[in-house]
Amino acid sequence: MITANDAVVGFSWSGETVELSALINYTRRFNVSLIAVTSKLDSALAQAADVKLILPRSTEACPHGLAPTTSTTMQLALGDALAIALLEFKGFTASDFKIFHPGGALGASLSYVRDLMHKGDALPLIDGDLKMGEALVIMTEKSFGCLGITNEQGRLDGIITDGDLRRNMNKGLIDMSAREVMTKHPKTVPSNMLASKALEVINSSNITTVFVVDDDKPVGILHLHDLLRAKIA
Repeated sequence: MITANDAVVGFSWSGETVELSALINYTRRFNVSLIAVTSKLDSALAQAADVKLILPRSTEACPHGLAPTTSTTMQLALGDALAIALLEFKGFTASDFKIFHPGGALGASLSYVRDLMHKGDALPLIDGDLKMGEALVIMTEKSFGCLGITNEQGRLDGIITDGDLRRNMNKGLIDMSAREVMTKHPKTVPSNMLASKALEVINSSNITTVFVVDDDKPVGILHLHDLLRAKIA
């Protein structure tokens, strides 16, 4: 299974473990790169390795100085550092990570807004000149509890929420235009944002719904319930 295109990283505090012998011999016989992580430069593992990563010989946390404690923690830390360095060197992205870990909460947290958002005819969008009598009908039909207000260029100018309705209830709401009622500069997220990041935006803004905007134009809408169903929240 291990070929000359692979590399073997051998972790051994003493570098003299008996079971390492066959592994060392195999890598030397078939010209497989061998990296040693050990505390002894003169150990069999270090002497045979192409690359030697020597850890300091610190005292074990075990009161008897016998059980691997400090040594295993140092090896774990170095292993993590190597993994992250390799990840950055190869340009490994969250999208790549999701390909190999698609399931469970981890896979869900690597979903993008575009994977979960509602789009097309489902979007609760209206022109700013529309009267609130008609706007309320659309707001009820779309069931998101909000309306997005667009201008002539199709850009998102504002949003109408239940709070905006309450604030304008005694001002002849039905006869007002959507633009008069809307809140300008609503919170938005891009479609290529990680869904977990979108959840942070929703929580920090104390909202339940956010419009998805690309190039200043609304392309979707995301509700907190969408994130809950995807097991991101």
